[in-house]
Amino acid sequence: MVTDDSQADVLAQYQAVTDELAAAEAAAGRPGGSVRLVAVSKTHPASRIRPLLERGHRLFGENRVQEAEEKWPALRSDFPDLELHLIGPLQTNKVREAVALFDVIETVDRPKLADALAREMERTGRSLRCLVQINTGAEPQKAGVLPEEADAFIEECRHRRRLAVEGLMCIPPQADDPMVHFRMLAAMAHRHGLPILSMGMSGDYPRAIAAGATHVRVGTAIFGHR
Repeated sequence: MVTDDSQADVLAQYQAVTDELAAAEAAAGRPGGSVRLVAVSKTHPASRIRPLLERGHRLFGENRVQEAEEKWPALRSDFPDLELHLIGPLQTNKVREAVALFDVIETVDRPKLADALAREMERTGRSLRCLVQINTGAEPQKAGVLPEEADAFIEECRHRRRLAVEGLMCIPPQADDPMVHFRMLAAMAHRHGLPILSMGMSGDYPRAIAAGATHVRVGTAIFGHR
C-alpha cells in the first residue's frame, strides 16, 4: 500500500528535479521549457504514478511492454492526453502490443525490429514516432546501433521503411565521461536533421541539457529506488 507520505515524497522529488532542470536550461542559455522530462516509472505501481498525473505531468517512460500493459491502460482512461515512451529493449514478438500501447518507441536498434514496426504500423494505421538508439560506446552487452552503422540505418528506417524517425537516444557507458557521448549523439542528429535528442538520466541530465538534450529520462531521482 502506498501511503500519503510516500506520494508526498514523489511530488517533492519531482519538484526538485523540475527545478534543477529549469536551472540547467538557464545555465545552458536555453529557453525555459525547451527540455521535456520523461518520468521513468518502471517497477513503480500506478499508485505512485497517479500523483504526478494529477499534478499535471503527462510524459512517462517504461522499460517493459508487459509491465506497461498492467498499469497504463487504466491510467490512460483517466488521463487520455498522457504520452508514453518505450525506453527499454523491444523484442519483435512484443511489437503488436507495443504499437497498441505506446506513443513513442525510443529503442529502434536493428533492421528486424524496424521491419516489424513498419509492418504493424501499416497493418493498424497507427503511426508512432520513433527514435533510433545508438550504442555510442560500442558496448557488446548493450542494445543500440553501432556509431559506424548508424547513418545508413537511420536513412533506411526513414526512407525505405517509412518510419517516423524523429530523433536519437543513447545510454553512455557508466565509466565514461557522458559528454563525449552526448556530443556524438548531437552531431549525428544534426547531420540527419533530427529534432529530438533523448539523453541524460538521473545522474547526468543537467550535463545532457548542456549538450543539447531535448528529452531527459529521469526515474530514480523522482520515484526513488524500488
